Amino acid sequence: MTSQPAPPVPPEAAVHPLHRPVLEWYAAAARDLPWRAPGVDGWGVLVSEVMLQQTPVVRVLPAWQAWMRRWPAPPDLAADTPGAAVRAWDRLGYPRRALRLHAAATAVTERHGGAVPDDLAALLALPGVGEYTAAAVAAFAFGRRHAVVDTNVRRVHARAVTGHAEAAPSLTAAERRTAEALLPADEATAARWSVAVMELGALVCTARAPRCADCPVAARCAWRAAGSPPSPHPPRRAQAWAGTDRQVRGRLMAVLREADGPVAGPRLRQAWDDAVQRDRCLDSLVADGLVEPLDDDLYRLPEVAPR
Repeated sequence: MTSQPAPPVPPEAAVHPLHRPVLEWYAAAARDLPWRAPGVDGWGVLVSEVMLQQTPVVRVLPAWQAWMRRWPAPPDLAADTPGAAVRAWDRLGYPRRALRLHAAATAVTERHGGAVPDDLAALLALPGVGEYTAAAVAAFAFGRRHAVVDTNVRRVHARAVTGHAEAAPSLTAAERRTAEALLPADEATAARWSVAVMELGALVCTARAPRCADCPVAARCAWRAAGSPPSPHPPRRAQAWAGTDRQVRGRLMAVLREADGPVAGPRLRQAWDDAVQRDRCLDSLVADGLVEPLDDDLYRLPEVAPR
């Protein structure tokens, strides 16, 4: 699939000094990602947005393509079990996202005739769909004018507009106001602006090694104009993995995904030596609806959606 060619930017739509250079840069430098291709509907965009949460594009690409081949529309997924979604999620991490997608597909099928809605309020009403995801689907799938604010967007705004090395540790009201104020008035241009700023943050205005020489707005960047001052926030520590509950949960889920049917307790218990930690993690997987306990010390991926 190929990305849709960039339409010309209406002069009246690009009124902020950042608009035109960022939009023109995006037209030339945007990655050719399948969920940006012509004809990809709201479902394809919703799946991509959920998968891209805390997971890099390179890992999402094959998973998204396989998912869309198997479940090309919400009713296809809704007709399958939550466990099938969790198994297909494989090693993308944070498998509760698979359950959220299954729940959203079921709601779309029951409430909207199987088509992802284009209205922000209706998107927000879907289970597991938060503010960012709803705005992203509305903008990227339907061309709606909504501020789409992720980590990359926040970093670009922090540097180019407010002169800070990075955004605040959590999203602030001031950041929301900045994002809203920067939206072009034209709906289609606003939607394209949202993805263009996100792409700029992902490819150029990166967290650790910004490529300022390649930035289309370097001459207008408030952070560079201020001498590129360092961040006042303490550096964020890399998230640990080895020996954590996340690793244990991943081991247990791997055993269940690779099995053709229910798994006996002793087999699960071989996945991790620390019995206290292992049992705690298994209990948490059950509580999250990712594992169903059965009689006779058997466990399986969920066959019924959690309520």
